[in-house]
Amino acid sequence: MLTKNKTLDMTYIAIGAVLIAICSWISIPMAVPFTMQTFAVFLTVGLFGGRRGTLSIVVYLLLGAIGIPVYSGFTSGLGVLLGYTGGYLAGFILSALLMWGMERIPGPKSLVMVSSMLLGLVVCYSFGTLWFMTVYARDMGEVGLVTVLGWCVLPFVIPDLIKITLAVVLIKRLKRYVS
Repeated sequence: MLTKNKTLDMTYIAIGAVLIAICSWISIPMAVPFTMQTFAVFLTVGLFGGRRGTLSIVVYLLLGAIGIPVYSGFTSGLGVLLGYTGGYLAGFILSALLMWGMERIPGPKSLVMVSSMLLGLVVCYSFGTLWFMTVYARDMGEVGLVTVLGWCVLPFVIPDLIKITLAVVLIKRLKRYVS
């Protein structure tokens, strides 16, 4: 039998996974699609905490892996996870783990949260870019780091900073409703 806390945890994890899925469907196609996923990842981890947020991301990725169309453009499957953009999706887990680890850092919580989101974004960009370069080189031939950064990172920096700002504002307003 589940305790109240486990039921609450499962509910928040499910809400987080659904939020990420819905935000992934808000998409502008590019080499790496411009979506609201990063916003949802940061909001979920910031609002529900590192453990729940990380598990939300894992559930989201597993839903897509088994064929439920939760990824950008209503796509799914292992092909997406193993394709060019799969590293950015996996980078969400690394970002969440970093944010979870930083929850215990003493100091102003807002500053720690914003710092963890910014570092999480760098981790996601780094892992995703290395993944993209590896898969692209396998399928199409070598590609330079500057080229991949131009395709997959630079166009997203300002929008992602705006998404982090929006997530922080919403977390501050909604945190009192989440136990």
